[in-house]
Amino acid sequence: MSENNDIEISGSFTVQDGNGREQIVKSIRIYDETYGVIDVFVDFTVALEKGSFRDHKLISGILNRLRSLGYVGPDFGATDPTIQERKMIVLEATEEFCQFAKTKGWKNLAEEYE
Repeated sequence: MSENNDIEISGSFTVQDGNGREQIVKSIRIYDETYGVIDVFVDFTVALEKGSFRDHKLISGILNRLRSLGYVGPDFGATDPTIQERKMIVLEATEEFCQFAKTKGWKNLAEEYE
């Protein structure tokens, strides 16, 4: 594995949360190489309310952004609650997202062992 350089999937955009407030996403990023499963890091400009990683409207807005950039596949949601932060939501992507991530330069290290 390399030094885990980030690949920026999206720059800044605005998304609405379940309370109707606009939240500014600073970026959506992934590590440039991982072993199969991709964590998608969504960075915000300001701290979100506690538990925002469970906000379906917020997550839906993020997925809509990913789809506008070319992701084709099912919805996915937050990964382990213990790694969520106030200014960052971490999503666990589906296998279909891996195909999209490859177009952005992501490398699946597990393929070396197949």
